[in-house]
Amino acid sequence: MRFGVIADDFTGATDIAGFLVANGLPTTQLIDVPADNLTVDSEAVVISLKSRSCPPQDAVADSLAALKWLQKQGCNRIYQKYCSTFDSTAKGNIGPVADALLDALGSNLTVICPALPVNGRSIYKGYLFVGDLLLSESGMRDHPITPMRDSSLVRLMEAQASGSCCVVTTEIIEQGEEAVRQALKKAGDEGKRYMVLDATSDHHLDILGKAVIDMPLTTGGSGLAAGMARSLRLSDTAPDCDAAATAGAPLDGRGVVISGSCSQMTNRQVSAYRDKAPSQVVDPQKCVANPVSYGKELAGWVLEQNVPQNGFAPMLYATADPDQLAKIQKSFGSAASAAIEACFAEVAARLAEGGIRRFVVAGGETSGAVVQALGVSGFAIGPQIAPGVPWVRALDKPYSLALKSGNFGAVSFFEDCQPEQ
Repeated sequence: MRFGVIADDFTGATDIAGFLVANGLPTTQLIDVPADNLTVDSEAVVISLKSRSCPPQDAVADSLAALKWLQKQGCNRIYQKYCSTFDSTAKGNIGPVADALLDALGSNLTVICPALPVNGRSIYKGYLFVGDLLLSESGMRDHPITPMRDSSLVRLMEAQASGSCCVVTTEIIEQGEEAVRQALKKAGDEGKRYMVLDATSDHHLDILGKAVIDMPLTTGGSGLAAGMARSLRLSDTAPDCDAAATAGAPLDGRGVVISGSCSQMTNRQVSAYRDKAPSQVVDPQKCVANPVSYGKELAGWVLEQNVPQNGFAPMLYATADPDQLAKIQKSFGSAASAAIEACFAEVAARLAEGGIRRFVVAGGETSGAVVQALGVSGFAIGPQIAPGVPWVRALDKPYSLALKSGNFGAVSFFEDCQPEQ
């Protein structure tokens, strides 16, 4: 095992797994920390946790358990995966987990790099951009769980982690991998604990991937991991990943679209798709009142839809624009999110019993609820539908899934997931 990833949610896990496969590293994705006696014959393993928005102490405990399992497999390259928009609160969970992993590995320095230029996430002078906007001016400013009101990765990291943080700037990176290594060594000698890596292009990620490949712990989004995978591929005979992509190709059969994300892009994707397919909006009041009973009702509606072969799968969506979301939060508080996820979990379990085989899911929390309800232990990684969103096929059950982070994919994403017409 050459590369072990600890991911803080399910969509982030499939995101990075897809990029690893696409860049030459055969990869298996596992759900939660596996049993000690499980062995995996794969060059890379991604362990999917639900640790993004849980209490920091729980995120640390789960991440350390994942690290322990990876170490037992002989893995000596550990990657902490978080979202390309650095989704976190003032107290964590990215910083506390990074602190704990560094301590467990006996290391005193790691890097911070959520950049993913292909999806518009770039870092310049230590500031994170979403497209042309600073993170704090993007749609993430009003995220219901992890609102991002600061764009400085240095400030964000120093607020939630121990030790000081500084930046490896674009000017240094463009001098090449050795210049980056020297900057990291100098920072370590000066007692720095975290180094934010600027990155505005895949070329930068290639340089960075080579420079950090031998660090015990690296952290970031899927972009840096892709650069590291390319570095490993260039260092020896490139493996053939066609078999891995084939193993994860989507199954035939009936499908459903389940959308829980309230991101700007998902709002646009839902709007575009509901004009083409049977669609039902989820009522948060009914979710809060009885998520199990309401989930059964919604699943029944999906199964009743008479969709022709290769037709567009029916869609259930709790996606709301910022004004609607504010009203929901004012009426129900945090109970609404938990109830909606519980409802979607019930929906997924009943749809699986009813013969649904293809699940397209938008939103990290929603994806986690669906995957856990299906009782899946892991995935083979298939072809990418959009950058960061591959098809995945359950290792032990007859389900194919596309697990989409909120802002990923084109407006036509849900349509792109349907069988060819």
